[in-house]
Amino acid sequence: MPEPDSTKPGHAEPARSGRKPPGVSWESWVDQQIREGMERGDFADLPGKGKPLPIDAGGHDDDWWLKAKLRAERLSYLPPTLRVRKELEEAREAIAAASKEDVVRRIIADINDKIRDVNRRGAEGPPSTVMPLDVEATVAKWRARREAP
Repeated sequence: MPEPDSTKPGHAEPARSGRKPPGVSWESWVDQQIREGMERGDFADLPGKGKPLPIDAGGHDDDWWLKAKLRAERLSYLPPTLRVRKELEEAREAIAAASKEDVVRRIIADINDKIRDVNRRGAEGPPSTVMPLDVEATVAKWRARREAP
């Protein structure tokens, strides 16, 4: 005797295995999964419920979801030449906030290594226009700011 067709109304449904049963179209199976999930309340307390999707109104951007994820995770990707510019600005801020000369020299050495590495490689992105910091001139400037009234 053939097995009853569980896709027809009035037949008991087989146990859910998470797999599409044979003879059922993908569309109807997916629709059924969504409907059953809604009936169980699986979608009732999702984050962002009742809020519009965060799509930029300025135009269509295929990568909007990726950019939103990077923002949410506080991650970013910059080409090495742009990243080293940003790191140089951060290094200058760290130098200004440093309280000891050996810390200033360590910051300068670290950023200069990064600058030289990017300049040596000819990396992707815009060309690098950043030059390593002059160690003694930068330290002298740091000292002068600390000694100023």
